[in-house]
Amino acid sequence: MKATQKPENPFTKRREPFNFMLWLGIAGSVLIFSVLLGVYLVRKAGPNWTDVPLPRLFWISTLAIVVSSSMLHFANLAFRSERFLHYRFLMAATIGLGVLFVILQLLGWKQLIDACTSMANNPALGFVYLISGLHILHILGGVAALGWAFYQSLKNFSYVDSFVFSVNPPNQLKIKLITSYWHFVDALWLYLFGFLVLQRL
Repeated sequence: MKATQKPENPFTKRREPFNFMLWLGIAGSVLIFSVLLGVYLVRKAGPNWTDVPLPRLFWISTLAIVVSSSMLHFANLAFRSERFLHYRFLMAATIGLGVLFVILQLLGWKQLIDACTSMANNPALGFVYLISGLHILHILGGVAALGWAFYQSLKNFSYVDSFVFSVNPPNQLKIKLITSYWHFVDALWLYLFGFLVLQRL
């Protein structure tokens, strides 16, 4: 009689440590922003609070980060199908849009300062700067990781070198982790921006 194999316990099975560390970091970031948004809601109910208009450039930056996430998705498809020239182009586009997002956010801060010169003591301003600024730090970390991946694609420029790089399991894991992180910061901004917009309705 054939012995039946016991199902593996999902809580005790061995996990890839870097993937686990990434998701642990993501959980930490979600917790930090959740606490920050909770404090935002509590402080909003207090005195000296006036909602400030969100900069128009925040809308454009939101479009840029969404498109960048799409570019990275197609870059991964190109990477897996060995279309390395397309992969390099799409990675460059992803990085460029990520940098554009940061620039637009900073220019949005300038719009906010110009529009709210008489509201310097309004705590709502500080929360917008803090929420978007903390997210910018997450974006810069993602841009640095994407920059590494793009550098590796240029370093291994020939088809043979690119193929060897693409079938190496540690390299595949790194690309997967970078992709997961970038999609996370994209989704995180959509949530944060949606929260800020809804608070003004």
